Amino acid sequence: MTVDAAHPTPPLPDHPPERGPSAPRDLRALFSPNAVAVVGASNDTSKWGNWIGVQALRMRERRPVFLVNRRGEPVLGQPVYPSMAALPQQVDLAVIAVPAAGFEAAVDDALDAGAKAVVAITAGFAETGQEGREVQTRLAERVRAAGAVLLGPNCLGVLDSSSGLCLSSNPLPPGPVGLISQSGNMALELSRILAERGLGFSRFASLGNQADITVADLIRAYTVHPETELIAVYSEDFGDGRDFVAAAAAANAVGKPVVLLTIGSSAASVRGAQSHTGALASDSSVIDAACRAGGVDRVASPRQMAGLLESLHLFGAAPARRTAVLADGGGHAAVASDLAEAHGLTVPEFSPGLAADLRAELIPSAGVGNPVDLAGAGERDITSFPRALRVLLDAPEVESVLITGYFGGYGEYGPDLAAAELAAATEMGELVRHRAKPIAVHTMFHQGAAAEELQRLGVPVFRAVEEAARSLGMLARHTPVAPAVRELPAPAAPLTDDGYWAARELMRTAGVDFPAARRVGTPDEAVEAARAIGGPVVVKALGLLHKSDAGGVALGLRTPEAVHAAVVDMAGRLNPPGYCVEAMADLSEGVELIVGVRQDPRFGPVAMVGLGGVTTEVLRDVAFGLAPLTPAAARRLLAELHAKALLHGVRGRPAVDLDAVSRTVAAITEAAAAHPEIAELEVNPLLATPYGCLGLDARVVLG
Repeated sequence: MTVDAAHPTPPLPDHPPERGPSAPRDLRALFSPNAVAVVGASNDTSKWGNWIGVQALRMRERRPVFLVNRRGEPVLGQPVYPSMAALPQQVDLAVIAVPAAGFEAAVDDALDAGAKAVVAITAGFAETGQEGREVQTRLAERVRAAGAVLLGPNCLGVLDSSSGLCLSSNPLPPGPVGLISQSGNMALELSRILAERGLGFSRFASLGNQADITVADLIRAYTVHPETELIAVYSEDFGDGRDFVAAAAAANAVGKPVVLLTIGSSAASVRGAQSHTGALASDSSVIDAACRAGGVDRVASPRQMAGLLESLHLFGAAPARRTAVLADGGGHAAVASDLAEAHGLTVPEFSPGLAADLRAELIPSAGVGNPVDLAGAGERDITSFPRALRVLLDAPEVESVLITGYFGGYGEYGPDLAAAELAAATEMGELVRHRAKPIAVHTMFHQGAAAEELQRLGVPVFRAVEEAARSLGMLARHTPVAPAVRELPAPAAPLTDDGYWAARELMRTAGVDFPAARRVGTPDEAVEAARAIGGPVVVKALGLLHKSDAGGVALGLRTPEAVHAAVVDMAGRLNPPGYCVEAMADLSEGVELIVGVRQDPRFGPVAMVGLGGVTTEVLRDVAFGLAPLTPAAARRLLAELHAKALLHGVRGRPAVDLDAVSRTVAAITEAAAAHPEIAELEVNPLLATPYGCLGLDARVVLG
C-alpha cells in the first residue's frame, strides 16, 4: 500500500457510477458509527495502520474500537482480532489500511460482518491505470450492493468533531468548518492557518478516488450537519460536476457557504479543440462558470481560503463593497486604497456630513475624505483609532473598514502606551462585534498584544495589507443566494451531419434567424439561387470546418458572373460536396458576437459568449456559463464582457436589442444542450443589431 499524503489523488478520467438524480446519501455510519474497526492495524510506525490506530484508540471513551490484523499479535498494546468476522459485536465503520493485494478480501470481510461504511486508506486502484480502475469499480459496486458506503480508496481518513470520531493520521482542531480535501497536506496547512484565527473543523473527509462517495455527497451531508457552518473544498476532480454545482447551490441556499480551492489553469484539457469555443475554454474558465452557477467562492491558496472562511464566519453575507480605509500614515493609506480597488472594492469620497463627524474626533492635520489618515495621532492619542472607527461603523455610507499601518506596535514606546493600545484594541473589538460590519486589519505587528486582542474579539488581523484587502474583496463578491441551475433538456434525435448546412438548419429550428439561403451543387444552380435571393450574396463551400481559412467563402457577390466564377474557383481548388448561397448581411449597425457551447467531461455543456468575427481569438473577450442558459443568465454573461459598452451604443452607433440577443443566446445553448453528441457548437458571427440578431455562420463538431 502506498499513499502520497501531499498529493494522494490525481484527476481521474473515469466517472463514479450513476446513482440517479442527486440522491442524498445516508452517511451516518461514516461520521457517527456505533463502533470502529481498524483493519491492518500495525506496530510499524511508518505505516498508516499504525497512525490510524493511534488516533482511533483515543476515542475509546466515545465508542468501541477494535484492531484487526490477520497475524493476531497485539498492536499498540491492545488485543487484535484476525478478522472482522471474529469481532464480539457488529461494527458500523471499517477503516482498511492493508496492501492492495489483500484489499478486496478485507472489504468482503467487512461487508459480511455487517459494516455499513468503509474508509479505504489503501491505494493502488484507478490512479494506477485501467486494471486498477476496473478493480475499483467492481469494489464500489460490491459495497453499494451491500447497502454500504465507501470513502476512497486512496484516501486519508475521516473526522467528526461532534461525534468524537478521529480516523485520520493527524488530529485537527475543532470548529465550524466542514473540510473536504483530496490532499492531506492541504488539510494540515489549512488547519494551522485556521487555528491561528481561532477556527477549526466540524468534519473532515478525504476524497481519495471518489469510487463511491463523491464531493457532492459530502457537501450534502455537511449541509444537514448542524455543527457545520461553512464548507471548504480542495478538489482536483469533481466527478459529476453538475451534481457538485447542485449540491453547492443547495448548501448556499441554507446559509452554508462553499469555498473551493482547486487546480486547472492549464490548457491541457483543450488540446486538439477544433473550434474557437474549444480553443478559448480552459479547465479554469469552466470551473469559474460552475462556481458562479453554484454560488461557490473560489480561492487560489490555503491562506486565501482561511481568510475568506474567517470573514464569512464572522460577518456572513454582510455587504462589504463600499470601504473606508483608516490608516496612521499617508503611504499606507494610499497603498491600501489602491489595493482595495484592485480587489473589487470601492473607496468612495465621504459625504460632507461624515467628513465633519470625523473632523470632530481627529487632529486638524488628519485626512478625512477617504482614506482617513490619522497623520501621526497614534503616538499622541491612541484612542483616535476607536473614535474614528466608531464614526465609520456608524455611517450608513460605509459597508466595511480596512485598517492598515502601525497599530499594534505603539506599545513598544513604553508601558503606558502599551496599556492604552491594548485598551484601544479591546474597544475596537467591541465596536466591531456590536456593529457587525466587515472589517480587516493589517498591522506590521501582527504578533503583538494588541493584534492578539483584536483577533480574540473576532477582528480579522493580517500580516500583509494585500491579504486584508483581498479578504474584504472576496467577501464583497460572495453571493448569498446562488442562481438557479437549469436541468439538462431531454436528448433530441442525434445529429449525424457535421456540415455547415446541418448546423445552420439546427440553429434555425432552435429559433435563430439567418439570412435567406439556398443549398446548391453547381455554378448554374448558384446563379439561379442568387437571382432568387436578390442583392449581394455570399457563397460558402460546404464540407469544410474552417471555410474562411481554406478560401471557401466569397463575399459581396453582386452579379451572376461573380457568383459563377466564385463557385468554379472553389470547385477547382477545394472540390466541396456543395455550396450555400446566402444573402449578404448589412454589418453597418451591428456588433459581431460569438456564441459557443462545448461539452466538458465533468460539467457537461458549457456556454461561451464574446466578441465574434475574425477578432475572436485575438481579443479573447469571452465569458462562460453552464448551459443551457436562461435569457437572464445570457444577459449576465454579456454584461461581463470588457467591450460590453459596444452593445449599448458608442460614438453615435445605436444600442443593440439586448432582449433579442439574450433570447437568441439562450436558444443556441438550449439546442446544444439537447444534443450531447455535439462536442462543440458555435454561431460566429452572431450579428447583434438594434432590430434583433442574425446568425451569419455556424459549425458543429461531433464527439
